[in-house]
Amino acid sequence: MTAVREIIEYLEEIIPVTLAEDWDNVGFLLGDNEQEVTKIMTCLTLTRDVAEEAIRNEVDFVVTHHPLFFRPVQELTSQSVEGRTLLKLAAANVSVYSPHTGYDNVPGGINDQLAQKLELNSIVPIRPFARLVSNEGQETDSILGAGRIGELQDSLRLYDWIAVMKEQLNLDHAHYVGDDNRTIRRIAIACGAAGEYLQEVHEQNCDLFVTGETSFHTCLEARQLGISLVLLGHYLSERPAMETLAKKLQKENPQITVFASETETDPLRWV
Repeated sequence: MTAVREIIEYLEEIIPVTLAEDWDNVGFLLGDNEQEVTKIMTCLTLTRDVAEEAIRNEVDFVVTHHPLFFRPVQELTSQSVEGRTLLKLAAANVSVYSPHTGYDNVPGGINDQLAQKLELNSIVPIRPFARLVSNEGQETDSILGAGRIGELQDSLRLYDWIAVMKEQLNLDHAHYVGDDNRTIRRIAIACGAAGEYLQEVHEQNCDLFVTGETSFHTCLEARQLGISLVLLGHYLSERPAMETLAKKLQKENPQITVFASETETDPLRWV
């Protein structure tokens, strides 16, 4: 028998909660930590239809990237969509865990996965936290932090690099800001909605900032600062990493059935 607490121990070993942002609500959010786990499902966001998929498939444990709630819950009733979803999950004995920004920031996490797919070199954080310490107590060259900055082996025109990026990330589309002929080499990456990093990206002399989504005014600011900007889409910048996490959980727990949600889709559509 594998208990919920054992899955949580593994998750917190590979994605320490200490790497999450202070404002975030990560960790064990719903359930009984002694419950037996036979099926695990990962998803980006635990919406009503994804929750129904978990219940229909008799899933015991859901790992959702985005937490169920960020603010304190003052009431839990069937009067709201969120309340109905939580009550149904609780009634079906479905436990819920969220790694969120810890998974964004951890070495090998979402931002590192994007940097590797884009074949960047000399990768460092946009916003450093602290140096890693080895088992012998010595500092290593690796630095923990949020976001990533890396360099292409060869410089490319922005327009040409976007074509390469779409192939590397299997994208049909991407929004971008900047001159098609701008030379790109030093690239910053931050998954999700990360416009807040723009000034730091500028200060670190990046040619391009890749994120999931940001505001119109941040796009204008990027243009004024002379930084090219590529918006992958919030869903497309993070969902593939939840599929990767499902594979990792399956490898670690061969006695358990693990899969990524098949119901979940990007709410944004393109014509």
